[in-house]
Amino acid sequence: MPSLVELFDNIAQQFVALPWLEATAVILAVAYVWLAARENIWCWPCALVSTGIYTWLFWEVSLLFHTLLNAYYLLMAVYGWQQWKRCESDALAIQSWSVRKHLLRIALLSLVAFGFTSFASMWLDSEYLNLDAFITVFSVYTTVMVAHKVLENWLYWVVINSFACYLYFAKEMYMTGVLFIFYVLFAVYGYINWRRQFIGKRYAPSVSA
Repeated sequence: MPSLVELFDNIAQQFVALPWLEATAVILAVAYVWLAARENIWCWPCALVSTGIYTWLFWEVSLLFHTLLNAYYLLMAVYGWQQWKRCESDALAIQSWSVRKHLLRIALLSLVAFGFTSFASMWLDSEYLNLDAFITVFSVYTTVMVAHKVLENWLYWVVINSFACYLYFAKEMYMTGVLFIFYVLFAVYGYINWRRQFIGKRYAPSVSA
């Protein structure tokens, strides 16, 4: 493991050497999370362009699974835009799921991730294969939760992005690790903002009455 000084030096060097195309993808990725946290529909066009760039970049460096994941994000950006646009006149309401519903889905997603790991381990030998699989599976599902405005999606992202930070730093992808630190902070902000909106709309009728 590099020292703290070497770590910050590596981060600084990667930011300085950052290609403009990747820089664009990073900026739009941050814009997506910030706009989504504010329930702004323009988060989806930002996601569309950002993931489109990342799909191409990951393909260029032969990261197949990351390419497929970002291709999925590309489709979900279109789906999310349509889902929010369809309800724009009568804003798509934030919904909250029960703890039982979340626990059942977490258990199912964990089984899927474990199965994916067991299958992939026959061809791949990676120290972080389990972590990679869990991050991928939960990211795929949580993106659907965002499109349907499920309040707790932000809590999922806090956990997912925290583990992703660890993975990227362990792989010495320092710039991406820093990006995901911001993702964790944005997820906390998103949850607070959506929860405030959810509680406000939930009790609005009783207050007016």
